[in-house]
Amino acid sequence: MLLAGRVGIVSGIGPGLGRAIALALAREGADVVLAARTAPALEDVAAEVRAAGRRALAVPTDVTRPEQCRQLAEAAHGAFGRIDVLVNNAFRSGPYEPVEQASLEDWRKVFDVNLFGTLALCQAVIPFMKARGGSIVMINSMSMRVIEPRFGGYAASKGALLTAAQTMAKELGASGIRVNSVVPGYIWGPALERYFADLARQRGTTPEAVYAEVASRTALGRIPTSEDVAAAVVFFASDLSRAVTGQALDVNAGHYFH
Repeated sequence: MLLAGRVGIVSGIGPGLGRAIALALAREGADVVLAARTAPALEDVAAEVRAAGRRALAVPTDVTRPEQCRQLAEAAHGAFGRIDVLVNNAFRSGPYEPVEQASLEDWRKVFDVNLFGTLALCQAVIPFMKARGGSIVMINSMSMRVIEPRFGGYAASKGALLTAAQTMAKELGASGIRVNSVVPGYIWGPALERYFADLARQRGTTPEAVYAEVASRTALGRIPTSEDVAAAVVFFASDLSRAVTGQALDVNAGHYFH
């Protein structure tokens, strides 16, 4: 197993990508610390991690509260004695308005989670990683690559996160801490299914036709799943990427090339 004996923290646990990442780490041998604002989602995924034969710790955490980030890191280290991997998956999207009309307060709320909340959690974990090195993985978004109208706040926050990740990679390399980014495109799952169903109703067609049209834009002819994205996270978390830092891996089935 690629992560045997290691401990990973995953923020933004929910029924989609956060869950897939936690279970992927567990399948590769890691004990997993789960963080999200809502406790019920955490406990459900924690039960699945334990069913996979690994230890799990659920810690309700709002990443916009630095004191809660510190409590999460301390709880993880206190329970397992080490922190080897941090996966920053917590995010906030929308509202979606043109920049001309957007509320800058809404933009600040997006940045508070996607950039500043992520950095607060990194700051809390880094002191515990310095003893033996580690891997920090940022979950980014194709929204910073493929610019669309009305996505300004979200795209800008993710662009800033990429730059922050590269800066951290430079600063932390001497301590054996690697910092990389996974950049998903469309992710097939319940949220995208609902979106495609809405598009199908608007267009007078079927969700299957919408899927086929979007998938046809990719080189592989399909839309990646949460498990596909989680596999890229495992790569960055493991020693397979031991000489890789400051990089961004786009997981989009060839939807676009970067």
